[in-house]
Amino acid sequence: MPAHGIVCGQILDQLAHPSPELESEMRRRGPNEGVDIVDRGRGHARKRNARVEKVRRPSTVELMLLVTVSIWAFNFSVTRYALTNGWEPLAFSSIRYSAGALLFAAFTYSTERSLRIGGRRDLVLLLAAAGFGIWLNQIAYVYAIKLTTASTVALILGITPIFAALGAFAVGLERMSRRFWIAAIVSFGGVGLVALGSGGGVAIDLTGNLLAVATAATWAAYSIVITPLMRRYSPYRISAIVLLLGCVPLVLTALRQLFDQDFGALGALPWAAIVFATLGPLVVTNVLWFRSVSIVGPSRATLFANIQPFIAVVLAVLILSERITMLQVAGGVLIALGIVLVRRRRASVVAPSE
Repeated sequence: MPAHGIVCGQILDQLAHPSPELESEMRRRGPNEGVDIVDRGRGHARKRNARVEKVRRPSTVELMLLVTVSIWAFNFSVTRYALTNGWEPLAFSSIRYSAGALLFAAFTYSTERSLRIGGRRDLVLLLAAAGFGIWLNQIAYVYAIKLTTASTVALILGITPIFAALGAFAVGLERMSRRFWIAAIVSFGGVGLVALGSGGGVAIDLTGNLLAVATAATWAAYSIVITPLMRRYSPYRISAIVLLLGCVPLVLTALRQLFDQDFGALGALPWAAIVFATLGPLVVTNVLWFRSVSIVGPSRATLFANIQPFIAVVLAVLILSERITMLQVAGGVLIALGIVLVRRRRASVVAPSE
């Protein structure tokens, strides 16, 4: 996913985690919000004889976050390459998610010694999260990548925070300011420019663009559904359970393609692509992400996550030789502007009813 793989992020094709802003509000983790990894005004005063100022080195957490979003961004190009070089979309997604679910569940169990959940309500929420965050999200994601370019999908997924905020508003978690509505209009205008600038076959690109929007929307829905669970379970346990539950309908949906997939015709690089897409975005990055969020807080971690679409575009241009038009550049700028406006909004948060 995002991310949403499962972000999320966003995202986003990565292991399941909620919208960082929503997670922050539901947990009310004041200490985390007080941690700042950015050196603000604590630089040493210049000495008269000093020729070179000492530059602050990136912290370990900053490097972890940068590696995480870079792997997520690289996965757009990896997935596009795999789907255009022999892999059937649902076969690719179902295999990597099944393997990723087993690996991450094993890691979580070894860490927490339990995957237990309590209560029917929590089970219903986890099933809904699996449906939105894995099953529907991955169907939309792989076909979006198949039908349009990796750079186009990456840019459109930049609006995921807007969808998450709209979802929070719809269920009564947040009241939005005028700044947010301006941000939403600007961001969706950016999506329109990205879609218009994608080129190629109109019908195919339009379908791919709409599926990319659906990918962002399903990830946002997942973020909303999972928010109450963050008060009772660790993100590791939630991700492990959601992966295990979500890969079941995903595999069932992919049965036809799994039977039709010509595994023998796949070359070394397509096989390497699915190994990377499983271990990188679905296992390694989520361990790095959750540990980073626990140190610096979700809001600061999101600053790194927001640059993921733009790193993905650069990588797609360099690796896949994708062409990006001026309309798409303008659309990306509007999406980025919308993200900045959303992050600066001052919305009142309403406690959810229990």
